Amino acid sequence: MKYLTVYYSRTGTTRVIGEAIAKELNSDIDEIIDMNQRKSLIGYLRCGMEVVMKKLPKIKDTKDASRYDLVVIGTPVWAGTMASPARTYIKNNKFKKVAFFCTQASPQPQNTFKDMEQLTRKPVAALQLTSKEVKSNKYKDKVKRFVNDIIK
Repeated sequence: MKYLTVYYSRTGTTRVIGEAIAKELNSDIDEIIDMNQRKSLIGYLRCGMEVVMKKLPKIKDTKDASRYDLVVIGTPVWAGTMASPARTYIKNNKFKKVAFFCTQASPQPQNTFKDMEQLTRKPVAALQLTSKEVKSNKYKDKVKRFVNDIIK
């Protein structure tokens, strides 16, 4: 099978997990690049507004997801759901099979995967990690289990 791991990361946390998954899965990798500046307070506020309004910000072109048997899609959680650049990516692509991962500050369940599934299809696997798990390197076993769920 041909795999692609694609992710959006504003702070770098989701990037760490995307790179770990791609390495473990031996997949191609691509980063969703947002055309909006999100580093300042105004950028941070834009994040929340776009999510609530389900806006689709402009992103740079990515690899064609339809050329892969399975695409692993990663996003940070913003206001309980996927980041708006990840929403744009999902809306712009067609998928044969998907798996999802997200990073979030809170350990509480969110609507992220449900929202992603509504725009794509049922994932073969899903992985939710907290920022604390990522920063303390306590994610590696979970990434291995996630990849095993994908390839079985």
